Amino acid sequence: MKKDPVDDILEQWSEERPELETASLGVVVRILSLYKRLSREAAQALRPLGLELFEYDVLSALRRQGAPFALHATELARQTGLSGGAMTNRVDKLAERKLVRRDADKGDRRAVIVSLTARGRRVIDEAIQLRLGSADRSLDALSTRERRQLADLLRKVWLTGARP
Repeated sequence: MKKDPVDDILEQWSEERPELETASLGVVVRILSLYKRLSREAAQALRPLGLELFEYDVLSALRRQGAPFALHATELARQTGLSGGAMTNRVDKLAERKLVRRDADKGDRRAVIVSLTARGRRVIDEAIQLRLGSADRSLDALSTRERRQLADLLRKVWLTGARP
């Protein structure tokens, strides 16, 4: 198998400190490097729509809910891993572009419901196609079976790290 720059780093550590077991570091450094590259590729895939990755995340969370494509702002923040203040800022920007709208919750006037507009739904439906295409291109070197195996292994690592 062809070597990558991480192999060079690990070899250098092995020469300097042969007693160290560096396999875990090799996995983590590769994941971190891939995160940077995959984030850039995802952002580039969304450029034709004038959509930022953070905007995609919000629209995607709403679209995945099914009709009426709406969530309370607090739940939307939870699903996207954002603070309430950050979510307010993002919703403001999306509302300015007429991709989402805010409505007061009829049952709790203090609560806000964020919904996709028809335009927002069209944009996110196009965006998911661009994101899937980008993801597929990023994993061209892997077969469908290998992609599933990798997903299973990454899920296992994710769940192990999700301890309370």
